[in-house]
Amino acid sequence: MPRAGLSAGSPKVDFVIDTGNPLLNRTVDGFLKIGAVGVCKVAAEDAFECLHKGSVSKNKLEETLKNMCKEGAYWGTVAGLYVGVEYGVEKIRGRYDWKNALIGGIVSGAIISAAGNNKMDKVAKDAITGGAIATAVDFINYLT
Repeated sequence: MPRAGLSAGSPKVDFVIDTGNPLLNRTVDGFLKIGAVGVCKVAAEDAFECLHKGSVSKNKLEETLKNMCKEGAYWGTVAGLYVGVEYGVEKIRGRYDWKNALIGGIVSGAIISAAGNNKMDKVAKDAITGGAIATAVDFINYLT
């Protein structure tokens, strides 16, 4: 069940989303957490740009908000897809190991690349990259 919290000092806000389906719960959790990272990335980049230029306009704020939504949705979709595929592979295989991350990364990388109308060689490279990154992260998490 996706659970998140926000704490800034002593007050703390927790919220829980329960869809009733473990696969959907994990997918929503991945979407929300990594989508928030995408939103923060755009906010930080555009805040730096505004400070560097020394000016802020209404158009820039509207563009920033639009980009925050777009990047948040993109990053969240990528994470939700990966988490969902990895969980599905785990349930099918009946094991929790690095191979689930590898398969999840390969499938996610290929689907995301293919959705971008890339050629087959680019889709294959992105699938390999997705699998390599997901497996590396899994190994690093195992070490720490």
